[in-house]
Amino acid sequence: MAIFLAIKLDGKKLSQKIAGQLQQRVTKLKARGVSPKLAVILIGDDPASQIYVRNKRRMAKKIGIETSDLRLPVATSEEKLLQIIAELNNDVTVHGILVQLPLPPQINEETIIQAIDPLKDVDGFHPFNMGKLFMGAPYAIPCTPNGIMQLLAEYRIPLAGKKVVIVGRSNIVGRPLAALMINHNATVTVAHSYTKNLFELTRRADILVAAVGKAELFSQTAIKSGAVVIDVGINRNAAGKLVGDIDQIKVADIASYLTPVPGGVGPMTIAMLMKQTVDFAERSVK
Repeated sequence: MAIFLAIKLDGKKLSQKIAGQLQQRVTKLKARGVSPKLAVILIGDDPASQIYVRNKRRMAKKIGIETSDLRLPVATSEEKLLQIIAELNNDVTVHGILVQLPLPPQINEETIIQAIDPLKDVDGFHPFNMGKLFMGAPYAIPCTPNGIMQLLAEYRIPLAGKKVVIVGRSNIVGRPLAALMINHNATVTVAHSYTKNLFELTRRADILVAAVGKAELFSQTAIKSGAVVIDVGINRNAAGKLVGDIDQIKVADIASYLTPVPGGVGPMTIAMLMKQTVDFAERSVK
């Protein structure tokens, strides 16, 4: 059996490259009198959400995207949030709207997602945008799947005819990524908590995407030799260390390509959020 020392799919490096490209696009937009603007709504004080929003704001500033951060108390009513979204929908200076998930229990997530103007839906979660994606004509694409696709393209990893196994069926990652892979002529299997003989399935994958949220669930015995491995998981192991769903040390000797955690998919998610904001701003002046 061939032994591989996996090539790192460096999301941090690629995200910096994309940021540079976006800076140039933003400069051209501002020369036309348009300043791309992203409105971010954060409800409550969830530490992980706060860190994520801070990282978004930092990258936006670097690129030249204006941000409007609306921080609301955890007791905010659904009615109040819907009112704020309606105002942002009607604000012509706002090109993208993002409501940071998860939401407190008194607010229905689906109701909020559907309230956002699909043309300002930078997360790509609105049913209109999901439908366009599954029809093969996307307008806005969920950022994590989009980031994964950009990484694969950057490293010139072919998708047509490849067997792709995605472990996880969320609307944020698994389902939209399956659609993107199908649109690129891959043969896709989506596994989940009811899947039987999971590792037998993953061992047949040319490309494995792990998005289940279980620390280091997949070791070398679950991976096909030479497979491309995408680790979407962000977990804390027993020692408190940040790890993915993949046992990175063991899998690195059998995979051909591997996304690190951190520094793989995470930076690409934020980069795609910024790219989509700039895309929306450009469409607003065409």
